[in-house]
Amino acid sequence: MSLSLVRSRALRGLEAAAVSVEVHLAPGLPSFTLVGLAETEVKEARERVRAALLHSGLVFPHDRRITVNLAPADLPKDSGRFDLPMALGLLAASGQIDGAALATYEFAGELSLSGELRPVRGALAMALALRGQATRLVLPPGSAEEAALAPDAEIYRATHLLDVVRQFLPADGAPPHDDDSGWTRQTRPALPHAVPAAPDLAEVKGQAGPKRALEIAAAGGHSLLLSGPPGTGKSMLAERLAGLLPPMSTDEALESAALLSLAGRFALERWGQRPTLRPHHTASAVALVGGGVPPKPGEISLAHHGVLFLDELEVT
Repeated sequence: MSLSLVRSRALRGLEAAAVSVEVHLAPGLPSFTLVGLAETEVKEARERVRAALLHSGLVFPHDRRITVNLAPADLPKDSGRFDLPMALGLLAASGQIDGAALATYEFAGELSLSGELRPVRGALAMALALRGQATRLVLPPGSAEEAALAPDAEIYRATHLLDVVRQFLPADGAPPHDDDSGWTRQTRPALPHAVPAAPDLAEVKGQAGPKRALEIAAAGGHSLLLSGPPGTGKSMLAERLAGLLPPMSTDEALESAALLSLAGRFALERWGQRPTLRPHHTASAVALVGGGVPPKPGEISLAHHGVLFLDELEVT
């Protein structure tokens, strides 16, 4: 019997909760059982992991009874982020890599059938959850750059399953491959030198009263209700409220980016720009306040430190 443990993280609302991926190999009828309150896309990882291992020239334990447990069992798990931890757990349990060397790392990444790693949501939230811990985080391209925005984070970028495997070969295993270009320590990406310009209130001619109201609302962080006949400039004025707000601090930018990352809507070129969310007037309550299965942030949360613009709002 063989047992291995690989650490990862699941998204729970606005948090990145720790998850232990336990892999057990035992004699018996060949099977691959996945337990731990996994959604359908997580259960489908069995086929992705099998194909990725075989295509990469690694050994898949076909003749063993495989049990993968995602702990804690009462925490819902979704997406393909557990593909890479599962694959590494199988390799460690079967003795193909050094399982003890995995203890100081956390992994997340979706596997293609060829073994290539694909990005996952919430990378920045995962990195922020590790602040103050001596733990390294291994992520695919597209996620590693985002996670490296977190201060003092030790992030590694891997493009293929084999790039990760080569770092954890047993001491008596094959010598490291000469080409390690797929495994790199991710440095903090270059941030935009200037925040993208928001629509300027100075472009609006006249409207002295509404413009004064916008300035007061921006200065005090107040809510604002604009009412009047169609075509009088209400939407045009509201779109320029974010341009009156002060520049975001680093902590505010990190919080805003982490929330957008959870929804898969973060873009590095918009770093430091206060978000302006403009949901459609037919948006549902869940779209506005968040929720669903699994729970995701709504437009109100995504507008954190920015502006939530409710056009065509009906007041009753």
